[in-house]
Amino acid sequence: MNSPFTLVALAAVAVIAGALVPFQAGSNAELGRALGHPLWATLVSLVVSMLVVIPIMIVMQVSPPALGTIRYIPAWAWLGGVAGVIYISSALVLVPRVGATNFIVCVIAGQLIASLLLDYHGWLNLPVREVSIGRLAGVTLVLVGMVTVQWFSPTIASPHQSSTQVATEVSGAAESKG
Repeated sequence: MNSPFTLVALAAVAVIAGALVPFQAGSNAELGRALGHPLWATLVSLVVSMLVVIPIMIVMQVSPPALGTIRYIPAWAWLGGVAGVIYISSALVLVPRVGATNFIVCVIAGQLIASLLLDYHGWLNLPVREVSIGRLAGVTLVLVGMVTVQWFSPTIASPHQSSTQVATEVSGAAESKG
């Protein structure tokens, strides 16, 4: 059983990791502007991630996986990388338009809704966990907070205008490359 101190320490690490997410979104947005397209920034961000994690793995002496086990990994287990690309690319496009707070509050809302579903159904080989009234109330409060942040945000563009701008930019970039 985890001690209360261990649980507090783990929660503190999670809060620090969460606090880094807006910085990631903002720095990647600037990288996208500097490189001329959000997908270049996505690629650079993922390459930098590899360049950071490889030396850490070497220092920690992490053994490589047995190549034979790869064929037993379920296909859905590889989708984490796809989710990472979608998240980074979305942040690159949306943060400059809606701001870090609006983006992150929506990300957190999406994470909580998906987490409740994962806990309830035990999808992705996760343990099934009860979705209690208290947990639902907490998520509902966060969703109300998300709506409040969006409602009272003076700088957010209308959803129609923002999505039109994004679609125009993405299709224009694709046409100019092709």
